[in-house]
Amino acid sequence: MIFSSAPFFVFFAAVFALYLGANSVRQRAGLLLAASIIFYASWKPAYLLLLGASLGVNYFIYNLLLKKRSLGILVTGVAVNLLVLGTFKYLRFALDSVLWIGSQFAWTGDAKAPEWLNWALPLGISFYTFHMLSAIIDVYRGDWAKPVSFPRWCLYVTFFPHLIAGPILRPGQLIDQLGELKPVERAGLRLGAAVFVAGLVKKTLFADNLALIVDRLYAAHGLDFRGAWIATLAFAFQIYFDFSGYSEMAIGLARIFGVSLPRNFLYPYISRSPREFWRRWHVTLSLWLRDYLYIPLGGSHGTTARTQINLLTTMVLGGLWHGANWTFVFWGALHGMLLIGARALEQALLYFGVTSRSMIGRAGAIVSLPLTFVLICFTWVFFRAPDFGRALSISAAMLGLGSPLASIPPIRLYEIAIVAGSALAVFVEPMLVKLIGSRGLESWWRLPFPIRGASYAALVLTLIVLGGQTQKFIYFDF
Repeated sequence: MIFSSAPFFVFFAAVFALYLGANSVRQRAGLLLAASIIFYASWKPAYLLLLGASLGVNYFIYNLLLKKRSLGILVTGVAVNLLVLGTFKYLRFALDSVLWIGSQFAWTGDAKAPEWLNWALPLGISFYTFHMLSAIIDVYRGDWAKPVSFPRWCLYVTFFPHLIAGPILRPGQLIDQLGELKPVERAGLRLGAAVFVAGLVKKTLFADNLALIVDRLYAAHGLDFRGAWIATLAFAFQIYFDFSGYSEMAIGLARIFGVSLPRNFLYPYISRSPREFWRRWHVTLSLWLRDYLYIPLGGSHGTTARTQINLLTTMVLGGLWHGANWTFVFWGALHGMLLIGARALEQALLYFGVTSRSMIGRAGAIVSLPLTFVLICFTWVFFRAPDFGRALSISAAMLGLGSPLASIPPIRLYEIAIVAGSALAVFVEPMLVKLIGSRGLESWWRLPFPIRGASYAALVLTLIVLGGQTQKFIYFDF
């Protein structure tokens, strides 16, 4: 079920009605756990077995670590999780890569991976694996050391708002809240509904419409300069509206039940450096990679070369986490190189005494935002393109080096209007949210009901008439 689909609204209405009738924390938690299992099973019931086994094994490891903070137990737990993730997500990719390398040296001939490896990727496996890894690592470190019942452990991992695509949580961010579930409160309901609707607008009005443009242009065998930029800008805005929309819908749903989830997007396209971008984009993943990978590798506490290796390793593995394709690995490597380059530039400016008040500093402040955005757009090409050939072709076209013999698809005027409107929405959003925050949602609720009712009707009509055909969330593939 997709949050923006009719079946989900029916599902949520039933869960909400039952939640209103629950009389205790135990009943509320039990209801949410049952709802989360049904939500996951609506995709492929068979993969409940994998999810259940993963929950059971990790809960056993979690309790072993509570009794004895053993490095051996931790390594075993991490290895088991990575083995399961690697088998279901990367086995076909690894075998295809080995066979391709072998074919280049005539070792494997035309051998291909067996067809039975074409299984469907278990929904949310990358996310729920990271949730459980967070818990066992935090217990080992001593950052979290509370006994948890098995039902609450299961709800921590499977809580349906965040189960499929995050936000990626630590035990301290959710487990205690699940033990204190309260009846629905008016303030939480209003705030949660408002955040959910904001995410729904992003997904339905922007991301789903942009998806049609992106799919058509990225499937083309050739693009000129304008077409390549329209396609890539459309994808840059699509993935932002799609993923931030999902995150806001998840945060809103959780808030309705009195649970606070962390924000996952902080207006990333207003970033003035690659480092700032990763402080604003998919924040919970960025923090996870920093705390559980980059810092354990040594972080920035070492030589410049060692820091650069740590950055590049973290981003390459972060790229691989996104998908079983070398284009994702290269996308991660590109971001690693951007971070390294930006860090070197900052150190050079500091060495030469360039300050923010100098002419160079002021010029840098002006160009840093558009330059960062353009660089991020180039990296998105490798994230979206199906293979390196298509990615390199589109990148070349963006630099004005497209093939003149390519069969260039037409760019329709309404497609340009959708992309331009999306750009406007992206850069106006921070100011709009600030304006709403300064005045507060309470001013909205003080308006007469007929005005609010007419506004709700207008919003629904707009989403029905102008909303794109329902598309699955992009990060459901990861």
